[in-house]
Amino acid sequence: MAFQNEIILFLSVFAFFGGLVAFFRLFGKNGIFAWTVICTIAANIEVLILVHAYGMDTTLGNVIFASSFLATDIMSEIYGKKEANTCVKIGLAANITFILISQSWFLYVPAPSDTMASPIRTVFANTPRVMLSSLFAYAVCELYDVWAYHHIWSWSEKKFGNKKTFLWLRNNGSTMVSQLINVVVFNLLAFVGVFPRDVIIQILIFGYAIFLVTSILDTPFLYWARYIAEKHPELREK
Repeated sequence: MAFQNEIILFLSVFAFFGGLVAFFRLFGKNGIFAWTVICTIAANIEVLILVHAYGMDTTLGNVIFASSFLATDIMSEIYGKKEANTCVKIGLAANITFILISQSWFLYVPAPSDTMASPIRTVFANTPRVMLSSLFAYAVCELYDVWAYHHIWSWSEKKFGNKKTFLWLRNNGSTMVSQLINVVVFNLLAFVGVFPRDVIIQILIFGYAIFLVTSILDTPFLYWARYIAEKHPELREK
């Protein structure tokens, strides 16, 4: 099917961002924590897949990982900086745990009739490097994102005397820079020596382009989440 990858990538933006808001509506703060675990682990598996879309080669995982930035922004906006940083720590702990679990599978000797050990080993053999690279990039860019979000928020509140306005500015101002940090740090650590240099350059350019687009597209979902929190104040207690 022509443009199949492009269509799926585009629709996945709304599916993942909408899914995060749905988790928040259903489970409150715990829903955001749960989504962070899901999206960071899934992104680190998806990133092993290289696809061609919009005229360039790129790894998967960019879109679902972008939802982790929306998760910390929702947490910052509704629950505060401390809870946003807790969200980042939970994401790190979940990924470290997954690395240990996935690598423990290789300690077993497969049965003679086994048909799955080999393909699973193929998929997860590269996981430690990818996930360790992701852990480092995730920690740096997400902690920066939380800091920048509240720094811009403090600046705009002091300058304009309104705590609620300029949500779009603190959202995009923090996310666009933090995603650049993530793209550069992660891809260089994870893929130098794995892909040719020209492919890595394409991944960097296209990966950041996706993040720029998703940064803009996630803004309405952040407004939506804040609206839900205002309409359902009980979510602040969940």
